[in-house]
Amino acid sequence: QVQLVESGGGLVQPGGSLRLSCAASGRTFRSHALGWFRQAPGKEREFVAVISWNGVSTTYADSVKGRFTISRDNAKNTLYLQMNSLKPEDTAVYYCGGRPSYSTDAMDYWGKGTLVTVSS
Repeated sequence: QVQLVESGGGLVQPGGSLRLSCAASGRTFRSHALGWFRQAPGKEREFVAVISWNGVSTTYADSVKGRFTISRDNAKNTLYLQMNSLKPEDTAVYYCGGRPSYSTDAMDYWGKGTLVTVSS
């Protein structure tokens, strides 16, 4: 069973950058698609980005396209989300997750999340 632990969240000013990391245990991680979702206060969890098992394919939500970059390092069992040009509406708890197939649908397993706050 894969376990995921997110890190890298915090407080950042509008226009700033953050890089989130998601450390995974278990070899199954390397053959699964991985993704980032987020949940703002009072809202449902929403898709942010997904990456295929080999890193070749990526898909982004329209709201983050051109600002966020998802990547993975299977040798280090780590997933990343580079977030640039952050906006107040990016404030949310960010969750990483995984699933066997490539999809923007909800993941099969999740980490506990890391809070990102964009505010001046």
